[in-house]
Amino acid sequence: MAKKSRKERKQAAAKQNTGKQNIAGQNVAVQAAEVKTKVESENMEAVKVETQEEEAVKTTEAVSESAVEEVKVCEDTAEEKSTCEDVKTEEDTAEEKSTCEAADSEAEEAFRRAEQRAAYEKRFARHFDELKWLYMELYGNSSMFAELCDNLYRFYEERNEDLKEIDRNREARPDWYKQNDMLGMMFYIDNFAGNMKGVESKLDYLEKSNVNYIHLMPFLDTVEGRSDGGYAVADFRKVQEKLGTMEDLESLTAACHKKGINVCMDFVMNHTSEDHEWAKKARQGIGEYMSRYFFFDNYSIPAQYEKTVPQVFPTTAPGNFTWLPEVEHFVMTSFYPYQWDLNYKNPRVFNEMMYNFLFLANKGIDIIRIDAVPYIWKELNTQCRNLPQVHTIVRMMRMIGEIVCPSVLLLGEVVMEPEKVVPYFGTVEKPECHMLYNVTTMATTWHTVATRDVGLLRQQLDIVNRLPKEYVFLNYLRCHDDIGWGLDYASLLREGIRERPHKQYLNDYFQGYVGESTSRGELYNADPITGDARFCGTTASMCGIEKAGFEQDAEAMERAIQKDIMLHAYMFMQSGIPVLYSGDEIGQVNDYTYKEDPHKSADSRYIHRGAMKWELAENITDADTVEGKVFQRLGQLEKIRKSEKVFVSTADTWTIETWEAGVLCIGRYFEGEKLIGLFNFSEYDKTAWINEEDGMYVDLISGKEMEARGVNIPAFGFYYLKKEEKAE
Repeated sequence: MAKKSRKERKQAAAKQNTGKQNIAGQNVAVQAAEVKTKVESENMEAVKVETQEEEAVKTTEAVSESAVEEVKVCEDTAEEKSTCEDVKTEEDTAEEKSTCEAADSEAEEAFRRAEQRAAYEKRFARHFDELKWLYMELYGNSSMFAELCDNLYRFYEERNEDLKEIDRNREARPDWYKQNDMLGMMFYIDNFAGNMKGVESKLDYLEKSNVNYIHLMPFLDTVEGRSDGGYAVADFRKVQEKLGTMEDLESLTAACHKKGINVCMDFVMNHTSEDHEWAKKARQGIGEYMSRYFFFDNYSIPAQYEKTVPQVFPTTAPGNFTWLPEVEHFVMTSFYPYQWDLNYKNPRVFNEMMYNFLFLANKGIDIIRIDAVPYIWKELNTQCRNLPQVHTIVRMMRMIGEIVCPSVLLLGEVVMEPEKVVPYFGTVEKPECHMLYNVTTMATTWHTVATRDVGLLRQQLDIVNRLPKEYVFLNYLRCHDDIGWGLDYASLLREGIRERPHKQYLNDYFQGYVGESTSRGELYNADPITGDARFCGTTASMCGIEKAGFEQDAEAMERAIQKDIMLHAYMFMQSGIPVLYSGDEIGQVNDYTYKEDPHKSADSRYIHRGAMKWELAENITDADTVEGKVFQRLGQLEKIRKSEKVFVSTADTWTIETWEAGVLCIGRYFEGEKLIGLFNFSEYDKTAWINEEDGMYVDLISGKEMEARGVNIPAFGFYYLKKEEKAE
């Protein structure tokens, strides 16, 4: 057979690649047409479902065949390249050489796309049956399900190569976030560095702080004056202008990934701002958009809801409905009047919110924090909290993420007691959220600070430690929000402590009024009728650093810093991922300037949302300053945690009786290594009456060798006691 010319081989390769691409495009078009045809037949629902299952199998087979075909193209083109090289002579032109290189590049691209399509279809096929079953159970709408499936692949195609590489790496190592090297920090972008470009310029500082996970507080478009701190979103695909653009976000996430830093953002699923496009059209009386919220033309049904649904903000935003005179309807507003609850009974709402989720994931977000998860589904004659359909929605969201962007984690905000929090992990077989906030433990920690009694905290930690090791909590001392005193009052009552007077004591203590308190802070949403209120303040101010600084009391300052460090050491000892609030690493205190801003003055939570004091951060290398002392001592703890494998999330963890009310003891064990943590919550020296008889220990803080028996602990002191290995 006569050998083809280079020009003929080039044309053949191009034709073969073009044919392959056309076939792939025709397959997608045929699938879309088939779905459309099935939907148009109202009497063939059973046939539709069966056909969708068959199509999923056929699609997977087609993709496999396509992959084989594309690999063949790659091999043929590679052979062509080899032939080119064999027959090259001095007469070869630059054009002929370019032809070979182009063919090689096309072959590599074809092979890459084939591999990626096959990987996507494998994920899709793995979840298809369950996703379809749950969707149809909730909505019974095969047309909307088909639309959802089509769009999943579209978002996968739009995902850039760097993110797909992260997906592959994390799929190969699904426990990547459960290691002992994770340390988070949360902050408002404007308070931390002005805007997104400013945050990007501060990545070196974050590295110095040992942080590899940053939570960017709400940055999507909102309207000042009715934003609820950014949680009233007007546009899910636009960044607030003062903070930057979507392009700035992509630049920031890419820069973070180069430094090994993960990025978390808030995704507000329960409601939109009244300034959202949907809300504006609903306000015009357009039925399609009114159906995306809860509208009622009279108060009869809202009155029924009000009988069973608790109020979120009974003093600042009483009730769960708002009257709109321009459209003469009530709309459900569980939070503030400008935040309209979305109606997830409408499949259009679910689909569009999933598209928003995937759009944001494709901007480089690693962790999606789902805001107000328990509120998502509403039913008459219920509390509209923690309903079964909420778990169906979160489970579907988890599967959608695993299909399109498997490296992305779901973090659930569930501010509830433990028995209502844990179900949001799902099951080991059918997981929902990857991580949850350890809210009750946080509140119980501050209860322990105020009472100097670790009993309730130990009980709470035992509950968490008994959970499956696959469940990962985010542990923190303070965050952007207030502290609600949602404690286990049934247990406290057995000790003679009643709920209302105890809440009053806690709020009085942390305002600095009782109990020899050195704390400073303010109440939020105080209700004079019920006596209930929440507390606001930074970690440093609650530990006494603000008071000591104001009074210029050096001795009191040392005690306050010691208390602050002890609490962080205890937090690092818990199972899960520790998270700091920006400023905690330098002992930043309350910021009272919020009272001067008319948009913030009514919300005392801004007291602990102050701007980062960069002039103080310059002192982190000076061990004679408050900032230097806090930063360097926290840095020591962070490095210990990252270097000792016993701090992984999957380690065995338990508490040990100390026979001293003010001292907590936590044990950790992993792969032959054992660590005992001791923490004195009292301002007095105490003795932990533990009796570990398995040899000598070394304190990882001081390097001192000692026994883990009858350990004397100074005021607000702590030890990390590691069991020494026996010499062979």
